[in-house]
Amino acid sequence: MPETPAHLSAESLAAIDREIAKYPKGKKASAVMSALRIAQKEKGWLAAETIAFVAEYLQIPAIRAMEVATFYNMYDLKPVGKRKLCLCTNIPCALMGAEETAAALQKNLGIKWGETTPDGEWTLKEGECFGACAGAPVVIVNNEKMHENITAEKIPAFLQSLKANNGE
Repeated sequence: MPETPAHLSAESLAAIDREIAKYPKGKKASAVMSALRIAQKEKGWLAAETIAFVAEYLQIPAIRAMEVATFYNMYDLKPVGKRKLCLCTNIPCALMGAEETAAALQKNLGIKWGETTPDGEWTLKEGECFGACAGAPVVIVNNEKMHENITAEKIPAFLQSLKANNGE
């Protein structure tokens, strides 16, 4: 494939190939979610050109990859901050204080849902159920690390901890 701004590194392509190998021959399309995740990890977000590149690599129409990228909130279609916080606001988390947690996050970061701080450090997103209702309210950091029982009172210490530990 020709080199383009959307082109992925050899390491990312190898990772996508490992994902493709998990499916029966002729079923490359099944790896679309994993391939988009790998592309996003390398690029930081998914530009339309990157999504189209992934689709071409998987030999599927670009619209199929775009449908996946626009359906799931783990994919970012615009640049995000160094630390992306996604707070579950579904019923179990809401019953356990997610609305108050959201207000505390917004106040402490000075941003609303879907915004990034001016310094590019933080992005705040609203999320759907993460399947960890017993630990509500739940925040996922950078699509990778789940934190449970994040109440409004814990927000200042939580943010400080993330900043000190590079999002871990």
